[in-house]
Amino acid sequence: MVGVILTLVAIGLVSYFVIKNYYPPIILLLLGLLLLFCAYLEGVPAVAPKASTNFFAFDFAQAFTNLLKGRLPGLGLNIMAIAGFAVYMDRIGASKALVKLCVKPLKAIRSPYVLLALTYVVGQFIALFVNSAVGLGLLLMASIYPLLVALGVSRTSAAAVIATTCCLDLGPSSSNAMRAADLCNMDVVTYFVQGQGPVALCTIASVAIGHYFVQRWFDKREGAAANKEDAKESALDVDEALKGAGPVYYAILPMLPLGLLIGLSPLVYKAIKLNLVTAIIVSLIIALVVDIATRRDFKQCCKDSQAIFEGMGKVFTSTVSLIVCAEMFALGLNKIGGISTMIQAAASIQNAGLFIMLIVMLVIMIVAAIVTGSGNAAFFAFSPLLPEAASSVGIPTLALAVPVQLSAGIARTMSPIAGVIIAVAGAAGVSPMAIVRRTWIPMLAGMITVVVANVVFLG
Repeated sequence: MVGVILTLVAIGLVSYFVIKNYYPPIILLLLGLLLLFCAYLEGVPAVAPKASTNFFAFDFAQAFTNLLKGRLPGLGLNIMAIAGFAVYMDRIGASKALVKLCVKPLKAIRSPYVLLALTYVVGQFIALFVNSAVGLGLLLMASIYPLLVALGVSRTSAAAVIATTCCLDLGPSSSNAMRAADLCNMDVVTYFVQGQGPVALCTIASVAIGHYFVQRWFDKREGAAANKEDAKESALDVDEALKGAGPVYYAILPMLPLGLLIGLSPLVYKAIKLNLVTAIIVSLIIALVVDIATRRDFKQCCKDSQAIFEGMGKVFTSTVSLIVCAEMFALGLNKIGGISTMIQAAASIQNAGLFIMLIVMLVIMIVAAIVTGSGNAAFFAFSPLLPEAASSVGIPTLALAVPVQLSAGIARTMSPIAGVIIAVAGAAGVSPMAIVRRTWIPMLAGMITVVVANVVFLG
């Protein structure tokens, strides 16, 4: 019982400090150390006897060292490589070229709310290659947003749809997907194709339909006059907004890693074995050669390649540090036994263990994501609990990891303090709360679809 109380207090403290804008990794690290100390007082060591430093206080630091050694060479390196590639694609204009290419066919659609729904679908596709929710949101605000508003969609509706385009954290380039695949002991491509894929397709359809009806209803309620005023304000050239985009063939460059990983995966072609980092390096070399051949300015192309390492360093300070510190927090939670007690209690409920376990994990993840405004922070903090939770009710970790991982991104889009919500709201000149009022219903529909589709496809 003491462990359960300490667990609830620790979760409450994390939520409080994150809301107050404290640096999340340090908060998670400090609370993890405090929980390890509480566990030590109950006779539970921080590390195994063989790995002990023979002094309990140093063992806490040793536990953190072990987590660093375990994550940096694998998951940490993968995330850093993806981030470096993404920043480089943005630097040479390849990301803008991809967005411009994908948005171009949408200009032919004159039905405003059909275009609105398709904007979400296209945006979710682009999110496979542009894995920053804020970055993608701002790119779409520069490209498709003016067109939506010019057709009569309100600024708030257009911004709400754009803010949700990266809500599922799909694909091998997603740090949450990498983490989930790691927990499932699966290759990230296999996790994406066999786990995320079928569930995500159903969810994308439900969210798009939800946006069509919800945004149309809100705009109708607020009146057409406001929409017309918005249209006047946004009568600008959409192409001008994406100035700086590379040539049209640059749109292929962001797709290279995913193409290589899927094409040379065990699911398609087994003769060549290619891991994520190698695929990124191959893609970077190809992109650099293409950029040099196109621009014919070797010195400037070399200078722009610095963005690769800038991106790697930036993501280390944000995401990788968050992962390791979140795992330290999760280690503390595991050591005091509170989570295990709750999981065992859920699993003991006859004939309802699986359902109850899914609900418990979803509630934890959704509340954490909304409160913190970060799908990454929520998922990294509590995802280490998934294997134990899944095994306690006799199901594969995949069946629990997919809905929980997807729901973390969905819940983030329902938070007024999420980075993408704030960024898009600022660009549209509306309040974050106004956007959230229009996102929560489609996101709720998406979350229900995730659960149902998960039961159908993954059991």
